[in-house]
Amino acid sequence: MLNEFAKVLLFLIIGSIFVVVALAVNRLIRPHRPNPEKSTIYECGEEPIGNPWVRFNIRFYTIALIFLIFDVEIVFLFPWAVIYKELGLFAFIEMVVFLLILILGYVYAWAKGDLEWDKPRPKYLEVERKELEQVQL
Repeated sequence: MLNEFAKVLLFLIIGSIFVVVALAVNRLIRPHRPNPEKSTIYECGEEPIGNPWVRFNIRFYTIALIFLIFDVEIVFLFPWAVIYKELGLFAFIEMVVFLLILILGYVYAWAKGDLEWDKPRPKYLEVERKELEQVQL
C-alpha cells in the first residue's frame, strides 16, 4: 500500500519539477522590452476614462450565485424524470422533499430582497461625466 502512495508522490514531484523548469526556460528565452505603452490599460481600442477599479453592486454576484444554485439543482430533475416509473412512490416523495427545500430557498432569497433589481445609480458614472465635462472645456 505504501508503494502506491510513493507512485503518487513521485508523480507530484515530477509534475512540480516540470512546471518549475518550464517557467525557468520561459524566463530565460523570452524577450524583455518594457514599454510604457504596453503597460497602459487596454479597453477595446478606446482610451480609458476614469478609474479601472469600479465597485460593482453585490446584487449582481448574489443573483448569479442564486441562479447557479437553482440551475445545478434543476439538473438533478432530469435523470430522476427519466427513470421515474422504475423508482416508485419512495422516489416521488424524495423528489417532493427536494423541491420543497428548493422552493423554501427561493422564498427565502425573495423575502430577503436578493432578487430585486431596483439598484441605485452607480457613483462612477457621475465621476466619468465630470471628467468628460472637464476634458471638453
